[in-house]
Amino acid sequence: MIELEHVFKKFGPRLVVEDLMLHVPAGEIYGLLGHNGAGKSTAIGMMLGQVWPTSGEVRICGFEVSSQRGKALSKVGAIFESPCFYDYLSGRRNLEILSSYTRPTSPARMREVIEWVGLAGRENSKVRTYSHGMRARLALAQALLPQPELLILDEPSDGLDPEGIHEMRQTILRLHRELGLTILLSSHLLSEVEQLCTRIAVLNQGRKVFEGSLAETRQRQNWVLLKVADFEPTVHALKGAGLIADARDGRFVALSPGVGTDQIVNFVVERKTPLYEIAREEETLEDFYLSLMNSGRSPTGGLTKK
Repeated sequence: MIELEHVFKKFGPRLVVEDLMLHVPAGEIYGLLGHNGAGKSTAIGMMLGQVWPTSGEVRICGFEVSSQRGKALSKVGAIFESPCFYDYLSGRRNLEILSSYTRPTSPARMREVIEWVGLAGRENSKVRTYSHGMRARLALAQALLPQPELLILDEPSDGLDPEGIHEMRQTILRLHRELGLTILLSSHLLSEVEQLCTRIAVLNQGRKVFEGSLAETRQRQNWVLLKVADFEPTVHALKGAGLIADARDGRFVALSPGVGTDQIVNFVVERKTPLYEIAREEETLEDFYLSLMNSGRSPTGGLTKK
């Protein structure tokens, strides 16, 4: 659904996106992560034909955006940056006006979308009376009007309270499950990405430093909590036996490839060292993301742009 091939973008002398490769297959909820200024919004702008790449190719639904923008975006809905509405008009009238800029929308489709996003009963109220969460749902309704196959959402939960974030998450999951939409989600809320996405890409200083499944983010290092009477001597002995590769914080050890916790237990018990607790550590997406940003390296060892 989305293909970026060796895409570069410069604003004057400043290189904002460098040799970006992205491939989002149909049917996925795909997360795009990165700090402010990492190039996420520029990448999305190029996907939507609002920013032209300096070089490289951007294809959406099989069509090159620069030369076939109409065909490329005909089945795309998007929330990009901060959606603007006419506050003095109703939600329904806003949708009618905005849809007229692209293609006419039937009253039946309008009702269907309003029901989908949970605005039924408030569609005739003026937008200035809407809460932030209702405005977010109105933006989602606008994105759904053209019956898209691909939905691009740039920070859809930005500014929402916990209840609004939960409602947006459930709506996105329902759209994916019941309508089969492919969804590209850019967000700084890592817990939301962890609950929504099947795959992610991480940008740092305009370069991709990771792309893979959520499961891969949890498998980089096999860390285990190890509580023993004498941690440092035990670590020294475990390293000498080739059972662990590293240790940290006075209580965690990284198992060597192919080593299980049962081997650690047997080794410690045979040394007659009191063992109080051993448990695998589940690395969160936040841990993984921060380690990428702090180390300046990708999991495969590639340097990120400094």
